[in-house]
Amino acid sequence: MTERPAQRTPNRQLAALIAEAGFSNAGLARRVDQLGLEHGLDLRYDKTSVTRWLRGQQPRGTTPALIAEVFTRRLGRRLTAQDLGLDACAPVYAGLEFAATPEEAVDIVSGLWRKDSGSHAELRKIAFTPAGLVVPSRDWLIGRPDDKVARIEAPARVPAQGRPGAPRFPAPADPARRRTPVERGPGVRVSAGDLAALRSVGELFRSLDDRYGGGHARQALVRYLEHELEPMLRGSYGEQTGRRLFGAAADLTRLAGWTSFDIAAHGLAQRYFVQALRLAQAAGDRAYGSYVLATMSRQAVYLGHGREAVQLARVAQQGVGGSAPPVVQTLLHACEARGHAVLAEVRACTAALIRAERTMETARPGDEVPHWARFFDEAQLADEFGHCHRDLQQYRAAAQHAERSLQLRAAGYARSRLFTRVVLATARLGLGELDAACQLGAEAAAQAADMRSVRAVEYVRDFERKLEPYRDAAPVRSYRDKVAALG
Repeated sequence: MTERPAQRTPNRQLAALIAEAGFSNAGLARRVDQLGLEHGLDLRYDKTSVTRWLRGQQPRGTTPALIAEVFTRRLGRRLTAQDLGLDACAPVYAGLEFAATPEEAVDIVSGLWRKDSGSHAELRKIAFTPAGLVVPSRDWLIGRPDDKVARIEAPARVPAQGRPGAPRFPAPADPARRRTPVERGPGVRVSAGDLAALRSVGELFRSLDDRYGGGHARQALVRYLEHELEPMLRGSYGEQTGRRLFGAAADLTRLAGWTSFDIAAHGLAQRYFVQALRLAQAAGDRAYGSYVLATMSRQAVYLGHGREAVQLARVAQQGVGGSAPPVVQTLLHACEARGHAVLAEVRACTAALIRAERTMETARPGDEVPHWARFFDEAQLADEFGHCHRDLQQYRAAAQHAERSLQLRAAGYARSRLFTRVVLATARLGLGELDAACQLGAEAAAQAADMRSVRAVEYVRDFERKLEPYRDAAPVRSYRDKVAALG
């Protein structure tokens, strides 16, 4: 006797969401296929596939997460595979979720730290996805502040010595024990010293990144986050200390993303930025959240996603309004200009640069400037102008601003000076000054050789591609000899 197959239960949850979204079966299948292409998947679903899902068949692999993401985009709220009546699987956008609570945010970001500090090389190969920018930036813009972040835990009871009711005395100190570093366990109270240490660590790693590139100490930073910062976030703290702790966590997580960006781990960097954005919300620091969005805009510009870069900069501007210090507003207008420049939108780029210049002029000596925005000075603004004019092929203006930036920029910002030097080299090339261009390019290549920065190398390679039409010219041959000598 032949055994009949088990009867499947129709998926009413999926049917209800299809109706709410206004999808046809063919339309849903097409959107799943398109989303799959963003992740390098050739899925080829059709309306018959959706019919089978509605009858209770479970799609395989990451498809449930893809379907959930299609509905998330359409309906504007985060949906999981389970919400659709489908089997759970790893989210397609793991790490890109904008957590509902501070506790969930700690779980997500600490999971990233743990995976990144180990031997999970595949984590650094995750692709960047422009679609992953939409929901987090929107949730930050319209999200309500967290009511509470404090974690107060009662101290552990110390057992009485001797008979009941006897006084409690601390055990004699062990001299050897005093020399052992204190291990932080769950529930240990976070102190002002802890917060000061986090700030100092951020300054140290920022300086290393600026001078030597993101690859130099990135792994050390991530291990610090895992072994030192995560226990603090899971420790004990009041409301005020908690807000400052989440602010420090946002800053260090953004820095982990920035160093990942610098070594071309773009998908990982994107995830760190999203989590830094959520941690900034838990900190109640709207201005820092806008800075994280500006950082995300920078990455989008670098990867050629100008439209997304402009949108992120505008969301940041809308999120802080006129309350941010002038230097922060200048930074946000400059980010928008860079996005317009990538898109070759001359008028919009010029307007954004004018706004940046005007807001910088409103800054006054003695104005309070957040520590993370102090890098944005006249040298940085000149660099932004130089990049924009280069992208718009306005080479004379690009050269003028790049030269000014190099004159003003401190030596500690070695990688930024390299980028500006390549911009100047490109401008000189555009003006027909081949000798000067090659000299500047060779100087930049020598700097890049001393750094662990994929971005630095890519800047130089981009310049070399522009030299191709002149490959037989003597200055270009000399340039190649100098670069070859660098090894």
